[in-house]
Amino acid sequence: MSDLLTVSGLQSFYGVSQILHGLDFTIKRGEQVALLGRNGMGKSTLLRSLMGIVADRRGSIEYAGRNITREKPETIARGGVAYVPEGRGVFGSLSVVENLIMAQRPGRDGRQAWTIDRVFEVFPRLHQRRMNGGHQLSGGEQQMLTIGRALMTSPELILIDEATEGLAPLIAQDIWRTLGVIRSEGIATVVVDKDFRSLSKIVDRMVMLSKGEIVFNGPPATLAVQPELLERHLGV
Repeated sequence: MSDLLTVSGLQSFYGVSQILHGLDFTIKRGEQVALLGRNGMGKSTLLRSLMGIVADRRGSIEYAGRNITREKPETIARGGVAYVPEGRGVFGSLSVVENLIMAQRPGRDGRQAWTIDRVFEVFPRLHQRRMNGGHQLSGGEQQMLTIGRALMTSPELILIDEATEGLAPLIAQDIWRTLGVIRSEGIATVVVDKDFRSLSKIVDRMVMLSKGEIVFNGPPATLAVQPELLERHLGV
């Protein structure tokens, strides 16, 4: 697999506070990567920096061979990167169908890889609730909708922040299953979540952050046999 995303010396700031301290890593095409770490270690800031939402970011971010370090979020999104934010960001006054339609667009290759029907195949529950407003959905249904909305942009890379936070175990299983579908479609994914055991079953690689620096970057099996790292940085 060739590299889709290359990050070199990434530093990110909120005002005078530096959150990320010179990160270096790559994401290959079709690769699924878990981003781990305790609260406040820079995971969300990293995703927001990759998406261009954090304005003060320094270093280099290359996506699909193009430097996007200074590009705006809407330009990055049109280039094939989708973002599922913590808190979901569903439009409550719009129906499920309307939330999906407003996001629909072809990918960089001009192909519309995902349609409403395909999203409903992955999330049958959304089909059942298709005429309901976003504000009428449960937290789990809203997360399904937000992921479905991201897929409607025909992305090559999806950034998912807190994939199953606050969700009931059965709903969380639907999300993990969906990540498997996304992987089978060849879409690269960076996913933040606290469920190390579930993540370790589906991702290719794990990147662990502590105070804005990478303290582990490798396959799940390698991290699983380092209990001191898990305890220190995850409390597992």
